[in-house]
Amino acid sequence: MQVTEEDGGRLNAFAKEPRMQVMELGERSDSNSKLLLIGGAVLVLLMVGVAVGIS
Repeated sequence: MQVTEEDGGRLNAFAKEPRMQVMELGERSDSNSKLLLIGGAVLVLLMVGVAVGIS
């Protein structure tokens, strides 16, 4: 962790961030992320359906 000292002697800690990955045009991301996106959309639709059914 990177620690800096602010005015007044307070310490401020910053977490190390992972390196960014640049994707080329047309390059696909992992299929797991697509599956996670579809699963999240289905979950939201189910929650809306339950909310409509309750009301």
